[in-house]
Amino acid sequence: KQWYQRRVAITAGDSGMALAATRKTNVRLPPEVNRILYVRNLPYKITAEEIYDIFGKYGPIRQVRVGVNPETKGTAFVVYEDIFDAKNACDHLSGFNVCNRYLVVLYYQSTKLYQKVDAEKKQQQLDATKRKYGVEGLAK
Repeated sequence: KQWYQRRVAITAGDSGMALAATRKTNVRLPPEVNRILYVRNLPYKITAEEIYDIFGKYGPIRQVRVGVNPETKGTAFVVYEDIFDAKNACDHLSGFNVCNRYLVVLYYQSTKLYQKVDAEKKQQQLDATKRKYGVEGLAK
């Protein structure tokens, strides 16, 4: 009976470690999850080093890009080495208070950026076509 109890304990311990090791590879993540985080509502005077300190607690960071233009001030991109670290950071740092500002942490989605550019381009083409055929002032 003692051998059986010891054997079960060892087997349970081994399988628990095996499950922990394979847990990351078997997890199915939503399609929008990626290694690049887009951070908004940052204080204007925050440095890349301070962002490394905040986001580095959740895993190794490959790159941090802080916005410096008037349109991009208060935003940053944080690129993680691992997608699971990025997910963990996004889950824990959304709404995190930095200098009395609550961070908005999102997954970077390049398709949304291109959709906006494409919409503007299509509108320009439509306007040019309307001018070409003289249908600007016509009502439906």
